[in-house]
Amino acid sequence: MKKDYSNIEFKENLVDTKSVSKTVKGGRIRRFSALVVVGNGEGLVGYGIGKAAEVPDAIRKAMEAAKRNIIEVPLDGTTIPHEIIGEFGAGKVLLKPAAPGTGIIAGGKMRAVLEMAGIRDIRGKSLRSNNPANVVKATFEALKELQTVDQVARRRGIEVADVR
Repeated sequence: MKKDYSNIEFKENLVDTKSVSKTVKGGRIRRFSALVVVGNGEGLVGYGIGKAAEVPDAIRKAMEAAKRNIIEVPLDGTTIPHEIIGEFGAGKVLLKPAAPGTGIIAGGKMRAVLEMAGIRDIRGKSLRSNNPANVVKATFEALKELQTVDQVARRRGIEVADVR
């Protein structure tokens, strides 16, 4: 069951726009594609892709798609609970927790997702593809897999102190 995030105020970040075309009998039909990341800066983040004949319409569609695709990111203070690798298609990203004050050390497309999620201290590296859509999706896959110490302890049926 999806949670309702309609009453939360999200910030939007346009990550990428590109021109795409379809060849038909009469020639090429040109359209625009937009990749948008939304987040509240407190652990909620989503991404969406929209296509339309005009750029503003593509951005609007992408924002609507992003708001339907929200995930909750477990945070450990200002960083993530543990190191993780996320993969999507040819995209592969490595995310490592960092000490407070480190900042976001990550590439542009990955940085947009991490900032919107509210992560302040992290080290990230894109290991394979530099395709913006695949890097964003791989970052999302990594963030989805994150687990807090409490979640791990509950899953294993042991005390939190025994996990560490």
